[in-house]
Amino acid sequence: MIALPDIIISVVYILGIVALGLWAGIRQQRASKSGDASQYFLAGKSLRWPSIGLALFATNISTVHLVSLAQSGFDTGLLNGDFEWMAAFTLILLALFFAPFYIRSGVATLPDFLEKRYDRASRDWLTGISVVSAIIIHIAFSMLAGGIVLNTLFGFNMYVSVSIISVITAVYTIVGGLKAVVITESIQTVVLIIGAVIISVSAYHRMNGWHPMVQVLQTTHNLDKLSMMRPSGDGSGMPWYAVFLGYPVLGIWYWCADQTIVQRVLGARDQNHARVGPLFCGFIKILPVFIFVMPGLFAFALAHSGKLDLSAITRLDPSGHPVVNSKGIYTLMITQLLPTGLIGILVAALLSGLMSQVSGALNSISTMVSYDIYKRYRPQTSDVRLISIGKISAGIALIFSLCLLPLLNRYESIFNGLNEIIAHIAPPITCVFVVGVFWRKASAASARLTLWIGSCLGAMVFAINKLYPGTFLGRIPFMMMAFYLFCICLLMQVVFSYAYPGVSTGTRLYWNSLKEPLQSKGWKGIGNYKVLSLVLLLLMIILFYAFR
Repeated sequence: MIALPDIIISVVYILGIVALGLWAGIRQQRASKSGDASQYFLAGKSLRWPSIGLALFATNISTVHLVSLAQSGFDTGLLNGDFEWMAAFTLILLALFFAPFYIRSGVATLPDFLEKRYDRASRDWLTGISVVSAIIIHIAFSMLAGGIVLNTLFGFNMYVSVSIISVITAVYTIVGGLKAVVITESIQTVVLIIGAVIISVSAYHRMNGWHPMVQVLQTTHNLDKLSMMRPSGDGSGMPWYAVFLGYPVLGIWYWCADQTIVQRVLGARDQNHARVGPLFCGFIKILPVFIFVMPGLFAFALAHSGKLDLSAITRLDPSGHPVVNSKGIYTLMITQLLPTGLIGILVAALLSGLMSQVSGALNSISTMVSYDIYKRYRPQTSDVRLISIGKISAGIALIFSLCLLPLLNRYESIFNGLNEIIAHIAPPITCVFVVGVFWRKASAASARLTLWIGSCLGAMVFAINKLYPGTFLGRIPFMMMAFYLFCICLLMQVVFSYAYPGVSTGTRLYWNSLKEPLQSKGWKGIGNYKVLSLVLLLLMIILFYAFR
């Protein structure tokens, strides 16, 4: 339980974010034409690169990351930091190759883009998959992590407390639209980073520095926890080749082809802002390894040094041996390492992660349902009606997400559970986007069949792994499973493109060569997207080498 001052800080923060979100959204709507759907769903395409970059980071980094990355740091060390740093490479791809198409085509959603490149059937399938994935991945898992935090800190019922926070978030999201989401996410990103830095510094200080922590790891024979590039056969199931082969499949879907993330780019005021925003996010993505994963590693060392009491999250297994439930390690560090006042700031940071993730996902769901489903069957629908449909769909999605919490809570590791689901959803979507953008012969029939068969194949493999975990498929690490499924989808689309050749719906939305997207000069100086891409690429190579 935490002190009254910390509770007051948390409550004031929540009320402040709600007030800011409502003010921003209502102000935007009043300044624009009344009932303009573009203003509501895409902020009138007025977003600049700082807001885009911060909003991308905030939508990506939720309470799931604060809780689960600390858990992974405690359990496996820096290994899951690969997911954070590999994201920089896919953000470079988004900036260089995908964002120009999205802005040039003037689409409101990525399913809309897929129809322009292929056909309407592809659009419909992606809409369904995107709505489902937003409900499960972006909302339900974030709620689960937030519920664990609120239960540990306050003793509140996990499901009741997270329901209240989510409904509060839905209020300003549904009323204010994307403008409210982006402005509040920018504030929440700053608060989240400040909170994460505080806990990192506190853990570092309690451990008396880096070298004492390394000595503990050496004494306990856990020096491998400092490595992000594991050898073949590593017990984690994530050797170095699985990271470089499997992550791009997950990452391209998540950062370049997922509506919840890319909607911030679609709201950019022009192509330069759409490109520099993701690159700005790529630089920020360097931080999570140090402020999200590292605290969990320090917690491991502190526990083995007797400086962190794990009794609150330790239980006895059926054989009588103590087992640590590492899901609660982050909240345990908050209560044991921080004084009153700072705890309130950390709680605000955790709530920021939950609220920003939920708000971003609800906004993208409402956009897809309005544009890709409702307006398709009723093309003459007014903007006012379209906005109403979006608001209703956001509320329904929130209810479905809450119903999934008991099922998702069965995962021992939240982060691994999240990525395991993504690994079976992403391959066919990544395939049709990558092939469609880089190969002009990719036909509409090939995309349609690849999405249908690939998605069914992924669902079937996932079901087999859950029902019969001892089979050959069940022993394949999820990162490599994502790569194998992608290869199957790639082969299918190439074969189907030759078997069923045909042109897309009309607009040329593919690159003739890799040089074509780089012909745009961009801004001058350090703000040039080419310069920023090169700097980010070199920086990531250096970091991976340092923590190999």
